[in-house]
Amino acid sequence: MSDIVLFAAFPYVAVVVAIFGGVYRYRTNRFSYSTLSSQLLENRMLFWGSVPWHYGIVIVLLAHLAGFLMPGMWAAMTAAPTALYTIEIVGFAFGLAALVGLCVLFVRRFTYERIRAVTSPMDWALLAVLLVQVALGFYVSLVYRWGADWYVDTAVPWLISLVSLNPQTQYVTSLPLVVKLHMVTGFLVIALFPFSRLVHLIMFPFWYLWRPYQLVIRNRAIRSS
Repeated sequence: MSDIVLFAAFPYVAVVVAIFGGVYRYRTNRFSYSTLSSQLLENRMLFWGSVPWHYGIVIVLLAHLAGFLMPGMWAAMTAAPTALYTIEIVGFAFGLAALVGLCVLFVRRFTYERIRAVTSPMDWALLAVLLVQVALGFYVSLVYRWGADWYVDTAVPWLISLVSLNPQTQYVTSLPLVVKLHMVTGFLVIALFPFSRLVHLIMFPFWYLWRPYQLVIRNRAIRSS
């Protein structure tokens, strides 16, 4: 029963909460979708935390996404030992970078009083869940080796079944507890995401892609004066 709740019901609840929560926040408090950057409050630790965190998590997420969107190609690629070893090493390195960077950001936000003052309870909650999620992922990559290979036979079919609205929990129920916790906390991050400052990540100005070109004309009269 618990597996049905965690792997068949909770993912949908998390996505619904994220969508409706994000829309509600945007309609009622649009200004809070800004970055609310704390760089002016402290910059040095931000650099040493933000750089490894962003580079590490982007590479790890792209690898997960590639396996989900192209499972056949990913399985064929990881069937070659050399490619599998390379993916494992790269994933381990970037996972460690993301974990270290996130720890630095957590310490920075906790130790600097001015930054702590502008951190909401939901920011703390999401930061804590993110830290657990990344730490679990790093632990899985360290203890349960060759995850790049078995990922396409377990997590990917489960995720595809969720997208097709036909949850098939048998793909993940036999996995180790740590792996299952990693999956559940991933959806918990999705549920908390729109209520924290990280929601600004979805506010990329996409309209710039189809905005008409702006013509810039040099004013010679002003320059000559």
